[in-house]
Amino acid sequence: MNKHSGAVLVISGPSGAGKSSLISKISKDIGDFHFSISTTTRPIREGEIDGVHYHFVSKEEFIKDIENENFLEYAVVHGNYYGTSIKPVLEALHNGKMVLFDIDVQGNAIVKNRLGELITSVFVTTPSLSVLKNRLEARGTDSQEVIDKRVKMAKREVQRISEYDYLIVNDNLDEAAEKLKTIVKIAKLKHSGNEINEFVQRWEDIDE
Repeated sequence: MNKHSGAVLVISGPSGAGKSSLISKISKDIGDFHFSISTTTRPIREGEIDGVHYHFVSKEEFIKDIENENFLEYAVVHGNYYGTSIKPVLEALHNGKMVLFDIDVQGNAIVKNRLGELITSVFVTTPSLSVLKNRLEARGTDSQEVIDKRVKMAKREVQRISEYDYLIVNDNLDEAAEKLKTIVKIAKLKHSGNEINEFVQRWEDIDE
């Protein structure tokens, strides 16, 4: 069966769970894909590159894009706007590519509503809340106030794991990466209802 469109893999999880590390580790092994880079109003961190890690914009620019309906989804997290531009996503899907999203639980719900059958979703988290807190503190990029907000948010996010197809507990990066690569393969094998119907019509090729 030939696929006429791409597939979507949504990866969510608390800040500090290792989502970016996992995506980076598997990127060379999963074929042609489009990584959807979020747009955000939060300040750029040391070591980050505009257009690589995020598209960094002002709040005014972000709100203008909302008004112009340029986002597939957007949300306010820790006082900052985050959103996914819709045009590059649709172009990638049209070209049959796998689209990877690294978005929060709010974004997952919205994207699932918009793209439906194309989506496979996975929630990535640490073995426990205490491990997550230790990781956040060890990376040294946030103030204690921000860390406390992230921990509070993580407690809420974990309550929504049942909304996802798969769960990866990122205790060992190599093992977690192998699981994520398997999920990517599964996502590529999914077919929409329209594709199934088209196949059934072609399969029933005997004239009665």
